[in-house]
Amino acid sequence: MKFFNREKEMEYILHILNREPDDIYFIYGPINSGKTALINEIINNGLNKDKYVVFYFDLREIFISKYDDFIEVLFEEYEYGKKPTEVIKSLIKDIPSLYGIPIPKNTLEEILKKKTTKNVFRYITSVLIDIKKEGKQPIIIIDELQKIGDMKINGFLIYELFNYFVSLTKHKHLCHVLCLSSDSLFIERVYNEAMLYGRCKYILVDDFDKETALKFMDFLSKEILNKKLPNNEKELIYSYVGGKPKDIKYVIEESTFKDLREVLDFMLNDEISKLDMFLEVLDYLKPKIEIGNKVIEIKKEDVIKALKLFKESYEVNKKEIPVPVYIYLVKRNILFLNPQKRILKPQSFLVWNAIKKLLNGH
Repeated sequence: MKFFNREKEMEYILHILNREPDDIYFIYGPINSGKTALINEIINNGLNKDKYVVFYFDLREIFISKYDDFIEVLFEEYEYGKKPTEVIKSLIKDIPSLYGIPIPKNTLEEILKKKTTKNVFRYITSVLIDIKKEGKQPIIIIDELQKIGDMKINGFLIYELFNYFVSLTKHKHLCHVLCLSSDSLFIERVYNEAMLYGRCKYILVDDFDKETALKFMDFLSKEILNKKLPNNEKELIYSYVGGKPKDIKYVIEESTFKDLREVLDFMLNDEISKLDMFLEVLDYLKPKIEIGNKVIEIKKEDVIKALKLFKESYEVNKKEIPVPVYIYLVKRNILFLNPQKRILKPQSFLVWNAIKKLLNGH
């Protein structure tokens, strides 16, 4: 399927990449809002292939449980015989995006033995400098960076990584760094991190607004159904799933051989069942959230009280919900937090509709 919309976000990111590297950029948004699709479109069709070299790391594809796992994700090893500069020249000649920093096998083995990020970062910097010497601008993109948020080696690895990214961007102006995440608690943690103050910026890739969602439906119905949907059907779809690109696409695809209302009711009932089960087991699970040195139990009545705030409103100021409760609901992908606007909202229109239907009697 052809890429749809996101011209504003694309134009902004390309504008950033056309400047001298100076900040780390965090691209965030609700689940399935299209962050990765946007970045792939930029890599494949937006960038001048003669000007940029992209290193793209998708951490969702890799099981990362220890330091070695993460380091191996960063590198693409090759056998002895060639100098690193020769390998880099041959690799970047025709390939605009790579999935690992090229490194000799023996060098990678030494780095893994020493268990220190100093040698890792020093080697990566040397590669980036070589790319610059070849007249190209390096870009590092890490998708779902929060996967290493709690990994430790001489302290939290994420802080060492942040310091390194600051060095690459703010200090050396050597490499653009883009970090993607659908974990809004991770973004809130980053947003409040003192060491990053004045050194990073944020780009929200949200679900489509109504106008764009309706245009997306026109686009998909032409691509998939080879016809134009009537306005009443588009309004019906939006009332169920809102502007979530993945949900809209699923509805259009399923409606090729099912009744539209049947598809939408199935999706909503499925979401209601999930939320109902989530609430039903709370009394048995007695979940706890750790904040600082405190461990706080999450009570079912507090969760229901928080969710009831969304019966009349799609967005709620985060101060209206106790911190442990909203943290738990965000962790369970029921709510999404926008730290810049300090608001909470359901992860999708489907979740919102499920909340309203299920809590109607409460």
